[in-house]
Amino acid sequence: MKTVVRKVKNPSVRDVLLSARYKGANLARIGELGLKRGPLQTLRDFRRFPWLKSLARANDLHEMMTRGRTGVYREANAYVISKIISSITEMIRSFLGAPENTVIHEDLVPPEILYGMGLNPWMAEFLGIIVPMIDSATIEGYIDVAENHGIPPDVCSLPKSTIGLVLEGHLPRPAAVVSSNMPCDGGMSQYTIIERQLGAPTFRLDTPHRFTSDRAVDYFAGELRRLIAWLEAHTPGRMDWDRMREVCRERNRATELEFELWDLIRERPAPLAAEPIYLPHLMYMIAQPGTVEGTRVFRRVVELARKNRERGTGALPEERHRVALWNPPTMIFVDLFAWAEQAYGVSLIMDMLTYHRHPFIDTTSPDTMLRDLAKVIMQGPMARHTRGPAENFFSDLFHFYEQFDLDMIWMAGHIGCKNTQALNGMFREKCRSRGIPLLVIDYDLSDARVVPPAAIRRQVEHFMETVMRAERMDL
Repeated sequence: MKTVVRKVKNPSVRDVLLSARYKGANLARIGELGLKRGPLQTLRDFRRFPWLKSLARANDLHEMMTRGRTGVYREANAYVISKIISSITEMIRSFLGAPENTVIHEDLVPPEILYGMGLNPWMAEFLGIIVPMIDSATIEGYIDVAENHGIPPDVCSLPKSTIGLVLEGHLPRPAAVVSSNMPCDGGMSQYTIIERQLGAPTFRLDTPHRFTSDRAVDYFAGELRRLIAWLEAHTPGRMDWDRMREVCRERNRATELEFELWDLIRERPAPLAAEPIYLPHLMYMIAQPGTVEGTRVFRRVVELARKNRERGTGALPEERHRVALWNPPTMIFVDLFAWAEQAYGVSLIMDMLTYHRHPFIDTTSPDTMLRDLAKVIMQGPMARHTRGPAENFFSDLFHFYEQFDLDMIWMAGHIGCKNTQALNGMFREKCRSRGIPLLVIDYDLSDARVVPPAAIRRQVEHFMETVMRAERMDL
């Protein structure tokens, strides 16, 4: 096979200055957290919560997401990373500063109701998602703690990360904990340990197995009403329906902007790709939906995508392949697509966590808001894909494969996800019958010791060279 040699484009002076500006802003936000907490309290925080040291390396994330990227695409990555760092520092400040007003919630239970009640939300699994992106070794220590406590090694590493943090005493005690019966046994079972270790009252939402019927929506809206009453009994929070209405309206604004972004990236070449698509969704539609900051971030990302489209410029210098990523992103190798873009011209257009068919929330009354929030929660990522019949797992995937004019599918085959592992055989058959090239990447979501980044690269190289017959562009 002939190899075409192309040099990766070096960053321009503007690119270098832009990175310096955003890296400085990131350090300023982290420093601001220390100033607000005070020097002595900050030292105590670092001793009590060792994972805070990863935050000091946040600019490593900037370097990974901008390396080899230039122009508007580089700016979009730098901007998104900077805003996420800013939001994370504010989340940490609120949690450490006012744990009595904080509610730990499951990743599949979005926090709109908590915002409406004036409470601080903290996603239980958040550190297990963010920390491996910067420093996988830190989270691996917590995984070991969980396994030494008796958690089976084959349980998903994300709940094991959270269990380890709690067992080590590296999370403050919140006012309350809210979980559900989604998405899997490992995800559900961790909350028994969280409840026991933190000594916090815990509420478990009951999600129907078949969640699309009007009967299911009515039932789960009732569960949300029950949750509000319970939170008012166990926390300082009180529901303010006017505040709740504005949270829902803000979510609607962000959703509308995200839909516009999706329209833009349908074009060839896509004006943006990869992290500016999925990271804003992860942060501002899953962890912090309904915030003014989230809407602001989506608006800016859309503006940058429009700028590239108006110039007739793609995110990549040469977009050769368009791919969908199924299952969560490879957090231990978060710069997988920054590498694949330069190696093979692979553009990540859409992924499982980002793509949704959530309704806009009807803000007419408390009842309409709760009914639509019930739909949003029950149809959250993974929740709707790994519950009910197997068709739930595939319908979104093949729909957006056609919608976004994709060339192949990469399945992030997280070994701890038993629900999706069980469907891999059927997955291969369905892709084969449709003539869709499929790569199943063996890896672990949070533990780089299982399959290190170099081994993931080798899997991609083998697939691209033997199945896609792709020429390496960066040698």
